[in-house]
Amino acid sequence: MKRIPEPAELMDDPAQARAYAEADFEAPHAAFIDELTRLYPDEQPEHILEPGCGSGDISWRLAGYYPDTRIDAIDGAPPMLEIANELFHNKGCAEQVQTLQHTLPCDELPITHYDAVITNAVLHHLLDPAVLWQTIKRAAKPGALVFVMDLARPASKQAAADIVAREAADEPEVLRTDFYHSLLAAYTPGEIREQLANAGLEHLSVTIPSANHLLVHGRL
Repeated sequence: MKRIPEPAELMDDPAQARAYAEADFEAPHAAFIDELTRLYPDEQPEHILEPGCGSGDISWRLAGYYPDTRIDAIDGAPPMLEIANELFHNKGCAEQVQTLQHTLPCDELPITHYDAVITNAVLHHLLDPAVLWQTIKRAAKPGALVFVMDLARPASKQAAADIVAREAADEPEVLRTDFYHSLLAAYTPGEIREQLANAGLEHLSVTIPSANHLLVHGRL
């Protein structure tokens, strides 16, 4: 199936952002942290950059696992950042996680080079995926950890609809619609390998950690 880009890159409608934030992502987000710590068990980054932090659910989990790490969480949608800041306050990690409103590629960052760039479910939102790889090359120091997880595009629209029916049956209609569009907009492993080659990042690994997800990881 040919990729169908999402209607918009940013989730800047407050109702849409709130529906996303209230959805049950416990299983996939816990699996994200599990995979990160399984592959890189000894990692102790001083500074993490998280592009596309959304409602902050990955950010606070990273803060909990790396209590001595500073996290710069960036997103282009003000409603998402508002929700994220509420979450960080409630979770007690507001001093550890700094949010910044930026779109990619991001030139204005608090520090020059990061020890790790970690992001989840961002790539499929981007009309031009090169902006993420450009940001990683610009922001990550030599040897920095790169860990990028995203959806994998199904073989057909019907396959995407079946995934939504199976995994999001109890979610609000706005979220089911967003999930369907996200699946159609996701990239394939082959497309991502081509993106990495064009960015000079072909040494990074592209793996399939679950049926609906792909992962790019390695060191800069």
